[in-house]
Amino acid sequence: MDSNGGIDKDLDIKVETENGQTYTRTSAVRLREVVARIGGARDRFLIVQRIPDLPDVFAQVWHEEGGDYRLEHRLSEDEFYGTNLTDPVRVAELLTAWARQTARWHAGLGWEPVDLGPREEVPELPDEVREKVEERVRTRLRCGYDDRRTLTEIAEDYLVKGDERPVSRAQAARLVDRLWVERVVEQAAWNGVTDPDRLTRAFETLNASGITARENFGCCRGCGLAEIGAKREGARGFVFFHEQVTEHAVEGHGLALHYGGFDGSDETATAVGHEVLAALRSAGLSADWDGDLDKAIDVKPLTWHRRLVG
Repeated sequence: MDSNGGIDKDLDIKVETENGQTYTRTSAVRLREVVARIGGARDRFLIVQRIPDLPDVFAQVWHEEGGDYRLEHRLSEDEFYGTNLTDPVRVAELLTAWARQTARWHAGLGWEPVDLGPREEVPELPDEVREKVEERVRTRLRCGYDDRRTLTEIAEDYLVKGDERPVSRAQAARLVDRLWVERVVEQAAWNGVTDPDRLTRAFETLNASGITARENFGCCRGCGLAEIGAKREGARGFVFFHEQVTEHAVEGHGLALHYGGFDGSDETATAVGHEVLAALRSAGLSADWDGDLDKAIDVKPLTWHRRLVG
């Protein structure tokens, strides 16, 4: 139950803390616990974004032991406000209301503008550069796994040759923000459960049953196989698909899933393959595999509508 006596439902937010922890679609209770925790060394702040993330829209809290809680929220590129509070429970209540977009959640507090400093002038990219970078960013946006920070790095580095850097960090961020908002508007038209939602449910089931299941894991099959062992955590087997396969799914080719047993035996690999197949089908996906360990598990047809988080 939440503090208002209702069911404590997850909030459509992502919370990141200074110590590197991330909480996605967390509850109001967990949010209150995280706010109460911050204040120690290397754990003094948290940043909250709504899902899907929107450029220049977030809330954040700074707290050092013995001091006030500095709560700030940004509404747009030009609107940024902050206030000081002493009660972490009140801070958490305000963040929860912000997350739920409750009308007048911020009323009754002494908000003051946060100085954003002079705005940086960002020159437009030449058309031939912009079009190439846009094509790459749109592909990664359709994959749906990258946040805006990662996409900005991709856009900045995509056309680098030696010392030649045709896209600045600011230009990359501006381009990514524009395309991100376009995709958010586009995904608003998607109704109900999508195929990537079903895939995530299947992988959650497999993780819970002792099979390490990872989406968009590694850049290729070889890297994925080399790295999956580090994610073993007591599991008996694994299944994953890598970034190149994700891009194939975006193009309408379905997914090829790689699988195996951590003991290296054919018997375990075969058992894992059948369990993966069953989980996929139970989640409502079309999946095929004939038991041949030299073949991937094919998941198709797929409509790749993966909603952005940020």
